[in-house]
Amino acid sequence: MPRRRRSFVCRECGAQHTAWTGRCPACQAWATVEEVDAGGTRTSVTGAMSGAAPLSSFDLDTTLPTPTDLQELDRVLGGGLTPGSVTLLGGEPGIGKSTLTLQMAMSVSQRGATTLLVAGEESPAQVAARAGRLGAVPDSLLVVDELTVDGIVSTLEATRPQVAIIDSIQTISVERLESAPGSVAQLKAVTERLVQAAKRLGSSLVLIGHLTKEGSLAGPKVIEHLVDTVLSFGGDRSSQLRYLRSLKHRYGPTSEVGLFEMATDGLQAVDDPSERFLADRQPGLPGSVVVASLEGRRPVLVELQALAIDVAPHRGSTTVQGIDGRRLAMVGAVLDRRVGLAVGRHDLFVSATGGAKLGEPGTDLAMAVAVASAIEDRPVGPEVVVCGEVGLGGEVRSVPQLEARLHEAYRLGFRTAVVPASAPEGPTGMTVSMVSTVADAVAAATGSHAT
Repeated sequence: MPRRRRSFVCRECGAQHTAWTGRCPACQAWATVEEVDAGGTRTSVTGAMSGAAPLSSFDLDTTLPTPTDLQELDRVLGGGLTPGSVTLLGGEPGIGKSTLTLQMAMSVSQRGATTLLVAGEESPAQVAARAGRLGAVPDSLLVVDELTVDGIVSTLEATRPQVAIIDSIQTISVERLESAPGSVAQLKAVTERLVQAAKRLGSSLVLIGHLTKEGSLAGPKVIEHLVDTVLSFGGDRSSQLRYLRSLKHRYGPTSEVGLFEMATDGLQAVDDPSERFLADRQPGLPGSVVVASLEGRRPVLVELQALAIDVAPHRGSTTVQGIDGRRLAMVGAVLDRRVGLAVGRHDLFVSATGGAKLGEPGTDLAMAVAVASAIEDRPVGPEVVVCGEVGLGGEVRSVPQLEARLHEAYRLGFRTAVVPASAPEGPTGMTVSMVSTVADAVAAATGSHAT
């Protein structure tokens, strides 16, 4: 007979092991590792035995998301926070993570739901003062300044909140561990305990984490696999615009992007991003072109601006803001080789206005038209919108959701679109110039002749 595979679990933290040990490597507790039952069941964190059950017998209503009433946050979360889920929110210090989660807590509490905020970096008085600037503070919003995971779990069990927020996960520690809070061992042990508590109590848990100097979430390979959702919150500090992106989401899509604007009374949802990005546009300037981009699954119109300075016979440089510099370098090479523009002899400055961040392939063609317009000093028509991917052969390729992009452009008054030849028909009243090459696109957008 084949040898039975043995497995063990720590009754203190729930960590699973392949061999018995006197001290659990995860939580460092002594004499807590026990062998799992051989019949296919395992010991849960509460010590009860649970057997297999038909998948169809589970109540799906218990997994429906609960809206936070913050429109852009609910967009990214696929409708709201799922009961028993654990969300990790990462971002640079001072970017607005605490403000976003506090607004969420206040919004949920206003419906009468108990919400718990664990203040690891601020005193309760500081949190109260910040909440007072955001609006009326509901009585069901609780706060505690606890820095040990045992104390937090006890508070969760006593209050049983619908939503709990830990600000931040790097400040919480397991007392039995000798390493400092925020270390890899502490992050893993703390997160495992909190995840188990959230699943057991059915609370939606939000963990706030800071970015490291390298720009990555502290301990990502240690704790990202333990949580259900990983969100990234960021933006340019010189702009009031903030982006909320989903990097991992077990309960919904990871393609949505939420847009917020930092104001004196907190973060405000950007209801119409296209109008915001185009608010101060001045049509008719060489190097200016409007691109129909895609933020998540939402079409957004953004103005791209390019400025070209002839520095021949020297090799020019490139400065970018809000766009992918590597994609611009590729587009410049295509313009040089396939269109005949001497891009390399110019200093190029290319920017996405309004604090926008563009990185998807659909912006390639707009970058090409903007650079060509700047070099030739020939403006693009004021009602022209451009969208498409550029291939190394100089061909223009299709991009997702072109029809939705064209309808968004038409809504904002654009009546001419330069798009790939495979694009669908545009809205009634819009002239769609379908092009096959970058040279044709430059000619259609600026009214020049293709080289």
